[in-house]
Amino acid sequence: MTDPRVEKMATVLVEYSLGVKKGDLVRIQGGPEGAPLLLALYEEVLARGGHPWVQLGLDGAEEVFYKRASDAQLDFIPKFVAEMIDEIHASISIWTETNTKRLTNVDPARQARRARATRPLSERFLERAAKKELRWTGTLYPTPAFAQDAEMSLREFEDFVFTAALVHEEDPIAAWKAISRSQRRLIRWLSPKEEIHVVGPDTDLRLKVGGRTWVNCDGHENFPDGEIFTGPIEESLEGKIRFSFPACIHGREVEDVRLEFKRGKVVKASAEKNENFLLRMLDTDKGARYVGEFAFGTNPGIGRFTKNTLFDEKIGGTVHLALGKGYPESGSKNSSAIHWDMVCDLRQGGEVRVDGVPFLRDGEFLV
Repeated sequence: MTDPRVEKMATVLVEYSLGVKKGDLVRIQGGPEGAPLLLALYEEVLARGGHPWVQLGLDGAEEVFYKRASDAQLDFIPKFVAEMIDEIHASISIWTETNTKRLTNVDPARQARRARATRPLSERFLERAAKKELRWTGTLYPTPAFAQDAEMSLREFEDFVFTAALVHEEDPIAAWKAISRSQRRLIRWLSPKEEIHVVGPDTDLRLKVGGRTWVNCDGHENFPDGEIFTGPIEESLEGKIRFSFPACIHGREVEDVRLEFKRGKVVKASAEKNENFLLRMLDTDKGARYVGEFAFGTNPGIGRFTKNTLFDEKIGGTVHLALGKGYPESGSKNSSAIHWDMVCDLRQGGEVRVDGVPFLRDGEFLV
C-alpha cells in the first residue's frame, strides 16, 4: 500500500512546483527504488493533461560506466539528448540511491572529464530555465541508503523527509506560498545591498553582490526547499571560510574543508579527509575555483545534518556557497562543469553583516 504522503507530495510537485499545464511534455527521472513516487507523478501529470515521459535509471550503471568506459565513451553525448532538452516543458528528478558510496573509488579525473562532456547540456538546460522556457524540480525518495547516511531508521527518515516537504500540513501548497512570502521580505531588504561579510569560527569572508539578483527558493526548483541565493560578483571574494559539515559530492565526503580566496579565486584549499579529491575537483576547469552561488538557508524545519545537500543547504541559520557553475537567473557569469555546494553553520557564534548592518547572528535573522 502506497504511503498517502507520497501521493500528496506528487500533487504538490506537479501542481505547485512545476505548474504542469495541458499539453506539457514532462520528463520524470528516477530509479526503480522510487517507483511509488514515480507512478504517482505519472498519474498526476496525466490528470492535468500533460504528457509524462519516464526516464528510468538502472541501478549500478553509473559505476560500471566509470570503470569500463574509454575516453571516447566518456566524451560521447548522443545528439538526441540535446534535442530532448530543447523539447521538454518541465523536468522532475527523483533521487533514489541504494548505495550513496557507490562512486567513492572512481577516479575523479574520469568524473571531471564526463562533467566537461555534459557541460553544454547543463548550460542549455539552465539557459532555458532562466528564460522561463523550462520548469524543473528535484527531490528524493526515502531509501535505506539515504536513511543510513542521515543516521536514522528508514521510518524516521521518511518522517523527516515528508515533514520537511510540509506534506503533513492540511494544505501544503498554502504552506509553501507562506514561506515564499516570508523569504520575499528578506530578498526585498537584500536586493539594494552591495557587500556581504561572513564571520564565524575560522571564517572571515567578504563578497560583493551589487547588481546581482536574489532568487527565492520556495519549493519550485528544489523540494523540499528553503533558501535565498544569488550569484556573487565573481572576482569579489576575499578572505577565508571553514565549512562546518562534510562537503558531499560524487559519493565522497570531504571533511573540514577550508578555502582561502583572493580576487574571487580559491588560492588555498585543505581538508582533513579526501583533500586530494578536493584539489582535483578544483582543477576541473577555470571556473571551478570561483563561486557561482552564495545562499542563506532558511528552513527551520531542517535542523540536522543528513549528508544530503538537498536538505543540508536549507538548514535555517546556515550559509552556503557553490564552487563552479552559477545560475544565469541570479546574474552569475561563472561557468564550470561542476556545481559543488558547501555549508557553513552560523548557529553558534556566527554573524553576517550586509553593508555593515547585522543581518544574521547565531542563526537568527535580525531584519
